[in-house]
Amino acid sequence: MLKQRTIKELVRTTGVGLHSGRKVELTLRPAAPDTGIVFRRVDMDPIVAIPSSAHVVGDTRMASVLIKDDARVSTVEHVMSACAGLGIDNLLIDVTAEEIPIMDGSASSFVFLLQQAGVEEQAPLRKFIRVLKDVEVRQGSGANEKWARLSPHNGYKLDFFIEFNHPAVDGTMQRATVDFGDITYVRDVARARTFGFMQDVESLRGMGLARGGSFENAIVMDEYRILNTDGLRYEDEFVRHKILDAIGDLYLVGHPLLASYTAHKSGHALNNELLRALLAQPDSYEIVTFDELGTAPPSYVRQMTREWAQS
Repeated sequence: MLKQRTIKELVRTTGVGLHSGRKVELTLRPAAPDTGIVFRRVDMDPIVAIPSSAHVVGDTRMASVLIKDDARVSTVEHVMSACAGLGIDNLLIDVTAEEIPIMDGSASSFVFLLQQAGVEEQAPLRKFIRVLKDVEVRQGSGANEKWARLSPHNGYKLDFFIEFNHPAVDGTMQRATVDFGDITYVRDVARARTFGFMQDVESLRGMGLARGGSFENAIVMDEYRILNTDGLRYEDEFVRHKILDAIGDLYLVGHPLLASYTAHKSGHALNNELLRALLAQPDSYEIVTFDELGTAPPSYVRQMTREWAQS
């Protein structure tokens, strides 16, 4: 049977928010079955709990931001991506500020924390959202067109195309496909870092964004080249990070997806719009469980062996 999972024990780290620049303490705690991934602002009195959900994403400027009343938790996509990649269903994520720490700009630090905490299987069956028909959202037209689509698939696959018209990005692969049936999330996705352009820094900081950005937590480029002395971690790290983000954004639907995701220049806003479009059409999906491994998607059956064997 494919059962729900949480972590065995509490783990904690500290870091800096990419956009706020504020120091924040992050604590991951085990959670009961059917809790889901819940973010808690423990610096507020009383503590505000925000369950991860596509419907509570209230800001998508450069990050996915969960909002409940006066409480915000920003930049949740990397830790959500790690939870999806390692198959964690139930988790409490405590933060002491409004933003998840950026760490090294990828999901690898969150993978390390989860692996250090260990995995615990729980009694109830794991719930999946199986996509039954194509759901698509589009923005813009011509050269500015962006789109994202979910299609039926007995597993989980992501196909992403980017286009930045920048020499450093153009010199790498701008399209990548990640199939959870073939790849290892820890090895093939988790280490891809976020990236940004020096010429955008001043305007972003004027908007209250990127205040904590540095060479230690992002790939940084001027008008022509990558400025980081250590170069890229993957030959297609730019598009691979967009896939990492999409995995995290899409996990905000509340359960792992059985679907194929295809995107052309998508981002946090369009990913969230896609989830809302899916949830708004009850005939486009169903909630399923698997009480026999023989009927379950092979990619999810092998997830524990592939990902946790590397801890």
